[in-house]
Amino acid sequence: MRTLTRILIASSIAFVVTTGCNKFLETDPLFTQDAENYFTNPQDYELALVGAYDLMQGSFMNIWIGEIASDNSIAGGESVTDTKGLHEIDAMTHGAVNTELRSVFRWNYAGITRTNYLLENKDNINFTGKDQIIAEAKFLRAYYFFQLVKYFGDVPLIVDERLGVDEVSELDRTPASDVYEQIELDLKDASEVLDWTNPVKGHVTKGSALALLGKVYLYQNKFAESATTLDQVIESNNYALIDDYNALFSVGNEAHSETVFDIEYSGLEGGGYGCLICLEGNAAPGFHGIRQYDGPVYGDGNSYNLPTQNLYDAFSSSDIRREATILDLDAFISDQSNPSEITYAVGGGGHTGYYNNKYIKRQGEIGLPDNDLTSPVNYRVIRYADVLLMAAEAHSENGTDGKAQQYVNEVRARVGLGGLSSSGDALTQAIWQERRLELSGEGHRFFDLVRTGQAENEITDFVAGKHELFPIPQIEIDLAGGIWDQNPNY
Repeated sequence: MRTLTRILIASSIAFVVTTGCNKFLETDPLFTQDAENYFTNPQDYELALVGAYDLMQGSFMNIWIGEIASDNSIAGGESVTDTKGLHEIDAMTHGAVNTELRSVFRWNYAGITRTNYLLENKDNINFTGKDQIIAEAKFLRAYYFFQLVKYFGDVPLIVDERLGVDEVSELDRTPASDVYEQIELDLKDASEVLDWTNPVKGHVTKGSALALLGKVYLYQNKFAESATTLDQVIESNNYALIDDYNALFSVGNEAHSETVFDIEYSGLEGGGYGCLICLEGNAAPGFHGIRQYDGPVYGDGNSYNLPTQNLYDAFSSSDIRREATILDLDAFISDQSNPSEITYAVGGGGHTGYYNNKYIKRQGEIGLPDNDLTSPVNYRVIRYADVLLMAAEAHSENGTDGKAQQYVNEVRARVGLGGLSSSGDALTQAIWQERRLELSGEGHRFFDLVRTGQAENEITDFVAGKHELFPIPQIEIDLAGGIWDQNPNY
């Protein structure tokens, strides 16, 4: 699997310190710092951790695939051949040759490589604060492996080491249960060291680790463990729902009390379509923006990931989350003082009339050119409402209906809705529906449908026994020497 080898090489190069040349053959200093003599001082570890965080930038792909593969959104865009992989995922015709799925595979392994590089050298020196760096690196490795296992199932498990060319070609897929075991171990280790707060904005905390661990348990139907773990986050009293649902995703309201784990983006560095993982900005809002839009509030964009009528109709008219989540563009324009002066275009990749109002390009939140790619809007990976709903589901599945009702009703009360009083299976299904209403547009829907067994009934053209997992990219199988089996029915 030479792709992993290339990632290893690129990761090592990223940490090489270079200097300018006075003349063609004169260098200063007269040595090169490489992967084998790195990690000799605390700053090396700090910089390596920054590099490990950097690959999280590709997580905008979760917003696309987690919505487009579900009943929440269609792919949209300029045409059905523009970002073809998303249209294939939308139609459930995706196969092993898919650019977007390969990006998910490669980018997450690049992140794992960087964490492993740091953790391989964790014992080189001792210094104050090293335990914090190691804990954050373990969290990041767990996060990257969790992305891979929920997309692809069995994946190669690589821990605390870099691999040579010969070793890579002999690496087999590891059972998902073993990958989950490593994820749990890393998150437990991280949660024991991390504090509830972190002075560095965007870095993870004890709450981040416990919330992700609770989610990992939920994905494995370990409901008792999930409930106990998520209760720790809730009972810590470090988080709270903010009053205004409409303010959840604004740049001006980052790091609010509902933020458990988010990914930092910057609008200060430009980028290009040739390397989306190189971006420091969030590509999702620009891709979700309104095509050739000329009007107030919003910016023009690429009209991808368009909410469906099915999702719009799932909300009651009294639920304020509908408008906060879904922009009904024609209704918005008709409410303006100058509707005849506001224009936009419809892309050939499909049009619903709706746009993702959580992650969309807005005036005042636009980064540097190309500003379709450089939004400063952070990706809220886990917010407190998600924790409450995961805990509610775990307690409901575990037979603790009282706590389940308490948690889900706290989420409903924030948006002015009455409490649920059902129990048993009816309560569990009501919590699943509440997850859709609360979290739609955020990239969770497809994976929620799969793990709860609802996907076959809710997603058009979903094939049970096949589409629960995405195919391993064929090029990765080829580069591994053909020793990997493909996921079933691909």
